[in-house]
Amino acid sequence: LPCFPCTDGRSLLLSPCPLDQSEPRYLERDLLESRVREMEEENQQLRLQLSQSQVAAWVASADTGPEDGENTAEERSTQKGNHTTCARRPMVEKCELIHVACVCAGHNASRDVVTLVKSILFHRRNPLHFHFITDAVAHQILSSLFQSWMVPSVQVSFYDAEELKSEVAWIPNKHYSGIYGLMKLPLTKALPSDLTKVIVLDTDITFATDIAELWAIFRKFTDKQVIGLVENQSDWYLGNLWKNHKPWPALGRGFNTGVILLLLERLRRIGWEQMWRLTAERELMSMLSTSLADQDIFNAFIKQNPVLVHQLPCFWNVQLSDHTRSEQCYTEVSDLKVIHWNSPKKLRVKNKHVEFFRNLYLTFLEYDGNLLRRELFGCPSQPSADSLRVQSALEDLDEDDQCYDFRRERITVHRLHLYFLQYEYVPTDESVDITLVAQLSMDRLQMLEAICNHWEGPISLALYMSDAEAQQFLRYAQASDVLKHRKNIGYHIVYKEGQFYPVNLLRNIALRQANTPYVFLTDVDFLPMYDLYDYLRKSIVQLDLAHTKKALVVPAFETLRYRLSFPKSKAELLSMLDMGTLYTFRYHVWTKGHAPTNYAKWRTATTAYKVEWEADFEPYVVVRRDCPEYDQRFVGFGWNKVSHIMELDAQEYDFVVLPNAFMIHMPHAPSFDISKFRSSSSYRHCLTTLKEEFHQDLSRKYGAAALKYLTAERNI
Repeated sequence: LPCFPCTDGRSLLLSPCPLDQSEPRYLERDLLESRVREMEEENQQLRLQLSQSQVAAWVASADTGPEDGENTAEERSTQKGNHTTCARRPMVEKCELIHVACVCAGHNASRDVVTLVKSILFHRRNPLHFHFITDAVAHQILSSLFQSWMVPSVQVSFYDAEELKSEVAWIPNKHYSGIYGLMKLPLTKALPSDLTKVIVLDTDITFATDIAELWAIFRKFTDKQVIGLVENQSDWYLGNLWKNHKPWPALGRGFNTGVILLLLERLRRIGWEQMWRLTAERELMSMLSTSLADQDIFNAFIKQNPVLVHQLPCFWNVQLSDHTRSEQCYTEVSDLKVIHWNSPKKLRVKNKHVEFFRNLYLTFLEYDGNLLRRELFGCPSQPSADSLRVQSALEDLDEDDQCYDFRRERITVHRLHLYFLQYEYVPTDESVDITLVAQLSMDRLQMLEAICNHWEGPISLALYMSDAEAQQFLRYAQASDVLKHRKNIGYHIVYKEGQFYPVNLLRNIALRQANTPYVFLTDVDFLPMYDLYDYLRKSIVQLDLAHTKKALVVPAFETLRYRLSFPKSKAELLSMLDMGTLYTFRYHVWTKGHAPTNYAKWRTATTAYKVEWEADFEPYVVVRRDCPEYDQRFVGFGWNKVSHIMELDAQEYDFVVLPNAFMIHMPHAPSFDISKFRSSSSYRHCLTTLKEEFHQDLSRKYGAAALKYLTAERNI
């Protein structure tokens, strides 16, 4: 069929061309115009019929014409077999930047917003700019997350929620979201003045389609419309949920503000800031407080100004709270666009299709975020400074180098989610407080409860996990009677990538997040003696760590028994040592690692004593938080602690053994990395190469003083 262009760039289908090539190729002008008019009238009638059937299927007042995301009649006819090769106009330009805004505060909302972002990134084909209104906690979490995520064609901006509190703090709000549930109201003031339109989302949203489809609806707004919303799917605003139920005024069923399209430029022009304030002041005189936060005020405003709202089809906000009409928004899976978990029950909400929705949500919850670091082909973006640095470092590597994988790991940027769970610890005595610092993977998770029972002070942990494992950990921690009550443990998720366990990267991340002046650098396989937290704080004062460079050594022991009656004192420990229940740590495998501790002297010591550094010394120490970081070239097994202790010595730290402190290593299966070390000569060769390079770097950094380390190594 030939395609004849229309004025809007689309095409009309006419009758087949005559087969006889000798006949005229062009119809008479009047005949052509007549057939065009006929087709236009047929299409218009078909659109009208489809629109009427869609309205009946949802709600009489809903504006569900094809301009709001439904397929046009032409598109539907194509799907039914009336095929045309004529090009369709795209909904959104190929590289058009889509702006998305979110209010996010606290640890829980920061986790939720990551799942939302994953669902958007999974489907998107356009560059994105996220605008987050955050408190200090969410800003710290999300800024480090996006910086380490390094997703191409994604920009992120942050706005301080503290600066907006005065705009809404005067509004009494009963909703569980608190003051942050009102912060969509002053978005025209918070967001940049040159930003003309934005999609605003709650954090409990999951996308099942490309967000560009939603962005395209802005084109369908009339000249007067400034806000796009989906009708509320519960009976809340009808006022019939219980006796004497008196909701805020709303137009019909009201609108839900989990998904909002805002034309910011027009809102500023009509004086939105003054209008919503006047609406809130007027209604609060009788309502006294909001029940559904900003949603009540938006609805009261729309009730007075209905011409300003553009009603979106309900599949753009399928609201999964109890007793809603959400099931009328879809008949097939393909109908779903946006799922909104807007009940406090979240995944436990009642809906006959809730299992399907839950599985869709869990898919993105556990989806590997590394897979979303994909380029948008045809949409060039300005890479970040971190991306350029990584790319430059990769180009400098030699892929034929036998140790390429080790060197590649050093420059790998792992996604990082700080403070995965609630953390509320403020040091009680800032001058001497101390944080236990450690790292672990999923196979050591069982140690956490035991450590908590032995150490009541703050803990900073870096956990190396996949996205799915992070969710398993979350469920474990929330179900644990020990862990769920501890708010002084900072859990920092470092997402898996690469073939090695990045042990020193993990240690550095946990070290950086300690918020006390002193740190106890340990491993998660060790249980500290009871009351070690108090003992260390006293030792810090007695040995004047504030004004001297000291590393306090906590002597390490081990047991081969999975069940151990833990010694309550040094005397009990010495008795168990003599009976063979305990051993000095690694005495039978790696004596040099802890021999300088001088266990013979420790048995009778009553005061702290100084020991000298020796080759391969790797004790567990207490130092000031500003100590040197671990060298991240060492991954997996081998030399990861040795190199750190060596640098402490190079910086002239004194190693002082504590006479009444101890820790005990608990047995576990060998790690995958130690198995590789033992079985792979290539692994051992590369470790030797990295050690030599570390020595060279140490010599360049500390000069002649570092020569002793090279000499000591050669004498072994």
